[in-house]
Amino acid sequence: MLELIFCSLFTIVPDFLYRYYRQGKRIGREITIYSVWYELRWGLTGCVILTVLLITVIFYNHPSTSNAVSFFRTVPILPETPGRVAEIYVNLTDEVKEGQKLFRLDSSKQEAALVTSQKRIAEIEAAMIAAKSDIVAAEGQIEQARSALQQAIDELQTKQELVARNAGIVAEREIEKLTVAVEGKKGNLKAVEAAKEATEIRLNTQLPAQKASAEAEREQAQVDLDKTTIYAGTDGTIEQFVLKVGDFVNPFMRPAGILIPASTGRRRLHAGFGQIEAQIMQVGMVAEATCISKPLAIIPLVVTDVQDYIAAGQFRASEQLIDLKQVTQQGTITVFLEPLFNNGLDDVTPGSSCIVNAYSNNHSRLANEDLGFLTRVYLHIVDTVALVHALILRAQALLLPIRTLVFSGGH
Repeated sequence: MLELIFCSLFTIVPDFLYRYYRQGKRIGREITIYSVWYELRWGLTGCVILTVLLITVIFYNHPSTSNAVSFFRTVPILPETPGRVAEIYVNLTDEVKEGQKLFRLDSSKQEAALVTSQKRIAEIEAAMIAAKSDIVAAEGQIEQARSALQQAIDELQTKQELVARNAGIVAEREIEKLTVAVEGKKGNLKAVEAAKEATEIRLNTQLPAQKASAEAEREQAQVDLDKTTIYAGTDGTIEQFVLKVGDFVNPFMRPAGILIPASTGRRRLHAGFGQIEAQIMQVGMVAEATCISKPLAIIPLVVTDVQDYIAAGQFRASEQLIDLKQVTQQGTITVFLEPLFNNGLDDVTPGSSCIVNAYSNNHSRLANEDLGFLTRVYLHIVDTVALVHALILRAQALLLPIRTLVFSGGH
């Protein structure tokens, strides 16, 4: 309507004024409903053509969309392991802080595993103390074996000296027995020393390794026990939290509820523009929005990112070929917008639907590039007609509460 009124100022109105004041024709006489088309046919035709061209220029260079939403993130409240609820610390719609306890699962199995690992550590420490005692005992046995060996060696040497002085004074059989006894004493000493070495290896290598393994099992048992208590991962609000003591929670099938982060959905808008605006949408464009949850307000925005692919074209590999005829709905270009001023979206309820206008700006091209005359005129016109689109958005902001509450029964 605004475009039609604007275009009529250059076509129909001048034509009518010329015929009314210059030619002296009067409404109801020369100018009738029948003669309007014939008299103003050039003006009407020019008005329609100019309106179509103006609408095309406005909506192409200053795109608009009603597919804009302030998306917000939700965090499912899930335990890492399935279990039965034993204790609940929060209620529905409670405000929670990061690290706050939410609920606890039955932990009897994890507590038993922790106690078992602790007792195993104590058992290994007792074995280490016993091994130290065994080493002390082995050292005593080594001293005894050495003494016995030395005594046997001395007795053998004494007998051998006697034989050297008088060959018949000591029987040869006795010398052999003493020699065998010395070798036996040497073997006994080696056995005792080997037993001590084995005990030292067990004390210094085997038992520490077993203790480290038991400590790792204790840490794992403690981790499993800690997992039975579920904490809030971020500041936010608890929603759809209807747990009762005794409920069974499974991370793969049944979440306990939803945690909505405190700041989510209040930092940016996500808008879907038509594919024809792919070459127009650029990072840094100024935009405006009006949202249903914040009526009668215009929110200044700026384009911070433009998604360089269209979601409608995505596919997942499967055993069947894709028939392109199945893609019946054209996708949109996803654009990310943030408020131009701090806290611009604070009053907009997350998830709210909005209407967004984006405006092209050719000032830098006009100031820095060497453009032709017609190009410069066209770019000036493009920047000027953005005012029409801005007026349309403000009219939509005024009519949005009426249309929602009165005509659509939104109340």
